[in-house]
Amino acid sequence: MEENGNAKLTVLVVEDFADNRFMMRKLLEMSGYQVVEAVDGREAVELAESTRPDLILMDLSLPRLDGLDATRRIRELDGLARVPIVAVSAHDTNDFHTDALAAGCNEYVTKPIDFAELEALLKKLLGK
Repeated sequence: MEENGNAKLTVLVVEDFADNRFMMRKLLEMSGYQVVEAVDGREAVELAESTRPDLILMDLSLPRLDGLDATRRIRELDGLARVPIVAVSAHDTNDFHTDALAAGCNEYVTKPIDFAELEALLKKLLGK
């Protein structure tokens, strides 16, 4: 969805912990984004295909299908190859960064999330 008039950009938040999802949704909505939520990797792939978000925040440690595999599958979907995907993880090692970028993530954010930095990153990736 393009931002024009009252249309809001849509962010798909993929996070298995309800408290983290709630916090990210509230902060993103306060910044003017529409938020869609997925609780595992399979749901993330399904929602990415059906909702066509403008950006995806992808937790890497997920049930049913991990964030790396979900990212790879989303990248294979028609029309979603260029949607920015930001890996979100508590792991801050070079291996995790490298794996996330190799799977198709554009950026990597470490938990706990600094929301001022995240907002600046979203603006950069969305061209706002």
